Amino acid sequence: MPVDPSAVKTWANLVTVARILIAPFMFLLIPEEPGGTWPAFLLWFLLCSTDGVDGYLARRHGATNLGAFLDPLADKVLVLGAMFFLVSNGTFSIVPVAIIAGRELAISLYRTFVGAKGVSVPASKIAKWKTFVQQLAVGFAILPLTDESKWLWNGLLWISVALALISFGQYIYRARRHVATVGMAT
Repeated sequence: MPVDPSAVKTWANLVTVARILIAPFMFLLIPEEPGGTWPAFLLWFLLCSTDGVDGYLARRHGATNLGAFLDPLADKVLVLGAMFFLVSNGTFSIVPVAIIAGRELAISLYRTFVGAKGVSVPASKIAKWKTFVQQLAVGFAILPLTDESKWLWNGLLWISVALALISFGQYIYRARRHVATVGMAT
């Protein structure tokens, strides 16, 4: 039975809110020095996996307006929170994380601005890949088996920067095209 798009209490939304509420506990498991721990990695893996679970539930039972807002927020809280903790312990450089954070802020402001006008901005395929690669970068950075593989998580981090900038360009291009189309119609 499909849910009403204005519904708040849905299984998908419950999973998404749980991801947001559990995230700070995962951040506290990130060591103060570079290196990984199994508890941090296992909780990270669980939180990233539940992103697919809430998406599956939303597709199966129907997406909600709240879920459309909360799911990207949960991704940003998880990824950026973990990345900033990894910057603070010296694992990640501030430059790629700042680029990613700036892109996320710009896209969030854009979505809020056009959302107030009734325009929906779904995530592009490249943006979904960006999030996945970011999750991999963090996961490998906190996985104890890859403590000595700085090239691996740094490479993934910079690939996610490239994907972030490409998807940002896509959003800008689509926004300009939309404005041009709307301008011609009026």
